[in-house]
Amino acid sequence: MKQTRLQAQVTDESQSALRRYQQVIVGSNSLGYTLHYEIVNLLCRNFPGAAGLWLRGKFYPGLLNKVGRGAIFGEGTTFHHPRKIALGRGVAMSYACLLDAKGTSNQGIVIGDNVIIGRNTSIVCKDGDIRIGNDVGIGANCMLSAVSGNRLEIGNHVMIAPYVYIGGVSYNFERTDIPLYEQGVNTQGGSRIGDNVWLGAGVTVLDGVNIGHDAIVAAGAVITKDIPPLGIAAGVPAKLLKMRS
Repeated sequence: MKQTRLQAQVTDESQSALRRYQQVIVGSNSLGYTLHYEIVNLLCRNFPGAAGLWLRGKFYPGLLNKVGRGAIFGEGTTFHHPRKIALGRGVAMSYACLLDAKGTSNQGIVIGDNVIIGRNTSIVCKDGDIRIGNDVGIGANCMLSAVSGNRLEIGNHVMIAPYVYIGGVSYNFERTDIPLYEQGVNTQGGSRIGDNVWLGAGVTVLDGVNIGHDAIVAAGAVITKDIPPLGIAAGVPAKLLKMRS
């Protein structure tokens, strides 16, 4: 049976439950760091109100690779593999956000300055890398992912409305004698969103697609092909309607 690295880590019965937890969630085999991670999450993650904001602002930076001044972590904010997560100045996360930099050979997640992340949004790596520029707004319930060596890049001054999905990959499906998940994924290298792009609510950006700077994508569109700079696109699949210039 063909398994992904993540599946192998989770199901490997030769490893103890603690070691599997460290590999999948903590990102370190160090017992001391794992204990630190557990204590900080136990005391801070779900602590409500202003006191919770203060506690997370005080103790979360010690888990991460880098955190700029003025970062805000909402109640329920969760980090997996936090040593591979770097945040710029003034990053603000609402309630129940997840940042997961999981991977065995990736660099992880880097977020620039003054980025706002809406509630229930997930930014997830599975052996991929994610880079987000400065002054980016990400709405609630979004999913940004980079898997299997893919790289997702989001430029500066990008506006992402709620329920946007970026970075999904497709499975190989040529064979019918074995389950789809055993055939592996078909990756296209990831996606790039240029500067000053506006993605409307519910937009889906597929793997391998690039959106040029200053482009606008209407709500509900599914982007299967590149959008040029200054383009306005809409539809399923999305089509270029006109140019802003």
